[in-house]
Amino acid sequence: PTVVAHLHCINNPSTALCSHNYECAPTYQRNKSNAIARIRAIQSLQGDVDAYESPEGRDELSEIKNDKGQTTMKKTFLAALAAVTLAITSLSAHAQKDPTVGGATMYPTKTIVENAANSPIHKTLVAAVKAAGLVDTLNSPGPFTVFAPTDDAFAKLPAGTVEMLIKPENKDTLVKVLTYHVVAGKVSAKQLEGMIKKGGGKATLKTVQGEDLIATTSGGKIMLTDAKGGMATVITADVFQSNGVIHVIDTVLMPN
Repeated sequence: PTVVAHLHCINNPSTALCSHNYECAPTYQRNKSNAIARIRAIQSLQGDVDAYESPEGRDELSEIKNDKGQTTMKKTFLAALAAVTLAITSLSAHAQKDPTVGGATMYPTKTIVENAANSPIHKTLVAAVKAAGLVDTLNSPGPFTVFAPTDDAFAKLPAGTVEMLIKPENKDTLVKVLTYHVVAGKVSAKQLEGMIKKGGGKATLKTVQGEDLIATTSGGKIMLTDAKGGMATVITADVFQSNGVIHVIDTVLMPN
């Protein structure tokens, strides 16, 4: 009744008193904005009230509310699913172990020289890199792709070869041999296989030393042929470093 009375008085603002004995005209003048806001709020609810009073309207109103609830639930579910997927991906990434070479962990945050120095099967290579003065070069940003011969690979050379190469007077020759194992850029095994396929079964790699290496595949492994016809097999691929990648090989490559 109060609402009805005040609606009447708003439509007749000159009326001093309404049938309900309210001083409606003065009240309307003093509280015009508040009265209208309250009335409109009540009127906005009237639609839901009217709908709920009839079975048809009640069902329709319920369906609308259910649709809203389902939409909200769907959005909540999708958000939760995305969060779970992200968490699983993150855990999987952490679960992946860093590669090992000779049983030693190779860290992708370290440089080629730093990781090689920790490898128990690359002691000869590290000693040769130091003797050749290439430590700073292979510690630089690069990136470089290094085909790294193991200690067993160096042991296959004729007796006395390594001892001769690391002598100060043979430094230039040592530099040539070592840089013949280095290619500018970061070339993964997958990229190398793609190059071989594109090249009809072989890929030519220009080394930092200047001469070429020929890459092929055999029995699912990448093979490298040097300038003298010697062949090396990649026995551990894709050991990624902060400044490139190492592919471990079983034979020392020799330039002309």
